[in-house]
Amino acid sequence: MKLFDNREIDKITAIVKKEILEATSCRMTLSLAKELTQKVEEKAKEMGVNAVVAVSNEAGNLVSVECMDDSYIASYDVAVNKAWTVVALKMSTMTLKPLSQPGQSLYGIQFTNNGRIVIFGGGDPLKCGDKIIGGLGVSGGTEEQDAALSAFGAEIFKKILKRREML
Repeated sequence: MKLFDNREIDKITAIVKKEILEATSCRMTLSLAKELTQKVEEKAKEMGVNAVVAVSNEAGNLVSVECMDDSYIASYDVAVNKAWTVVALKMSTMTLKPLSQPGQSLYGIQFTNNGRIVIFGGGDPLKCGDKIIGGLGVSGGTEEQDAALSAFGAEIFKKILKRREML
């Protein structure tokens, strides 16, 4: 009596392989952060934005931060705090924005955590599968430009992981 056919075995094998990879190799590294930062900076340059790009690990600690030439001094703290916010709250800063407006459930959250929480666009979680392994914060342009760059970075990050066979 056959318990599983080959397709079922292949599906189970793929699930187990994914779980093992996530458990053992899905973590933010300096190499990943640098590659991601380079791609985001290239896109920022195309858009005419002098950005600061910050990448944190799953604990919100900085792995890398780079300031493009002529970026705003103030953008450093903003980018770092965006990278922290998305990990701390497990959502993009654009998702957080409407939740933090007057009358909404998280109104005033930006005044907690020593003011580190950023409630405008430019921060996205970085995921390996469904697991958040880091945060990306971008600052230097308009909110729309920063949000576009961080969303771009989150998508590029998935491609980097796939290319490295981590996803």
